[in-house]
Amino acid sequence: MSILLWIILSNFFVSLLSLIGIVTLSMKDKLIEKILSYLVALSAGALMGGAFLHLIPEAAQSIAIYDVCGYVLVGFIFFFMIEKILHWHHCHKHKCKVHTFAYMNLLGDAAHNFIDGLIIAASFITDIHLGIITTFAIILHEIPQEIGDFGVLIYGGFKKSKALAFNFMTALTSVLGGIFGYYLSSYIEFSLLILLPFAAGGFIYISASDLIPEIKKDDAIKKSLLNFSVFIIGILIMYGVKYIING
Repeated sequence: MSILLWIILSNFFVSLLSLIGIVTLSMKDKLIEKILSYLVALSAGALMGGAFLHLIPEAAQSIAIYDVCGYVLVGFIFFFMIEKILHWHHCHKHKCKVHTFAYMNLLGDAAHNFIDGLIIAASFITDIHLGIITTFAIILHEIPQEIGDFGVLIYGGFKKSKALAFNFMTALTSVLGGIFGYYLSSYIEFSLLILLPFAAGGFIYISASDLIPEIKKDDAIKKSLLNFSVFIIGILIMYGVKYIING
């Protein structure tokens, strides 16, 4: 299977996760929030593991470690800037008051998904195994995000059918990002290589500034320990998945 087909299929599969809101239609809000808490913890660990165990080491094989650290920092700052300028915030509750302007949320998600597509493209172009690992990390992160985004659109006044349609169309920008990234590599290969540590910076930002604070909110000792355990499991999954894929 060609690299381009890997990129398109991976991004399309990630886009399909935008339809996961359907699953929540018959679920009670309390149950959704309970499940999301663990999904957020798992995705926080997976993103940290993906950044430190895969993306950064892979980039360090081709770029000086000092430069890698610089690109990681640039990625961290860029994702922080995107959140501030576009008011893009990953909501992990079925109804989130942060997103009072639903269309702004769609715009922010479109930019975010396009960047995800670029990241997936860069990973597959570097190595198919790295592409699969990166896609897996993004999938774990997308599940709680898409459930939250669906809730945001409903809260913002969208009908359920319209919310699903708009969320899916926004998610498809990741496919465009993947195709753009693939053809960009034909002209500027180094720019795609830079995206690996850049993506790592983004993963670290999302995990550290957005997801981890969410799982720290619960003061109950038992719930906190469970969330922490799931967070560690997310890291261990990313540690083990490399060996599983490489056989």
